[in-house]
Amino acid sequence: MIAIENLTKFYGPRRAINNLSFTIDKGEVVGFLGPNGAGKSTTMNILACIIPASSGTARVCGFDVFEQSLEIRKIIGYLPETPPLYQDMVVEDYLKFAAAIRRVASRNIPGALDRVIDACRLKDVRKRIIGKLSKGFQQRVGLAQALVHNPDILILDEPTIGLDPIQIIEIRKLIKELAQSHTIILSSHILPEITQICKRVIIINEGEIAAVDSLEGLTTSLHKSERILLKVRKTLDEIPSQLKSLEGVLSVHSQEDGGFLIECDHNTGLQDRVARLSLDRDWGLVELKPLAMTLEDIFLKLTLEEKGVEV
Repeated sequence: MIAIENLTKFYGPRRAINNLSFTIDKGEVVGFLGPNGAGKSTTMNILACIIPASSGTARVCGFDVFEQSLEIRKIIGYLPETPPLYQDMVVEDYLKFAAAIRRVASRNIPGALDRVIDACRLKDVRKRIIGKLSKGFQQRVGLAQALVHNPDILILDEPTIGLDPIQIIEIRKLIKELAQSHTIILSSHILPEITQICKRVIIINEGEIAAVDSLEGLTTSLHKSERILLKVRKTLDEIPSQLKSLEGVLSVHSQEDGGFLIECDHNTGLQDRVARLSLDRDWGLVELKPLAMTLEDIFLKLTLEEKGVEV
């Protein structure tokens, strides 16, 4: 549905993105991650036909962003980091305007407005002035303008930035609902948000692709060992050395809360042996569980370690 190949963009002498290549299939919800200045917004602006690339190709549903931008604009909805709102307009009038410039047929505009007002939960504020609304409601209005022409693809750049925790939960829930019927590219600095919503992630760093994979795939490829967390009631000097004596254990790290982080080879069946050792030694087993690599771990590893920063 989206295919980018060797996409490069220069701003004067500065190269914002360099030879980006990736594809996104129909129905996918993909997280687009990277540090500030990595090139996320530049890439999204090119896909949304707002700015041209310097070289490379980008196609959306087979249409070229350079040659067929009008066709692409019919099938995408774009919510930039700062929503394109007219603060002095009434919500309903603004959405009518957005529908008209998106070339929604006049006879279909009332139905389109009802649909997005219901989807974005704007019924109670449809007659209010946008500038008088909270930041959360303004984000919803911005999302509604991106949906008013019923696009196949949604491009959302930091849709929850600046919102309070309750507003973030509301917008996140709305995006999850939209993910059932749309292809979505979602940029966010809130990594748990990406984990909850997206099935696959694209990570860019300094304008180049650092990784494209599912969270599970990245975990497997980046983490060469498994991690197990052990918590026991007793505090005994012998515990680390006893754990290290087990076959397959690579290291044991004591935690501030009294637990132990055990690094071990993959597929060693170590968890059962740790449990048996704890019971045999009467350490007072409290908790024993495997620890998956988090998206934050992956993000830091890909964006910092290659610069020589230890994480």
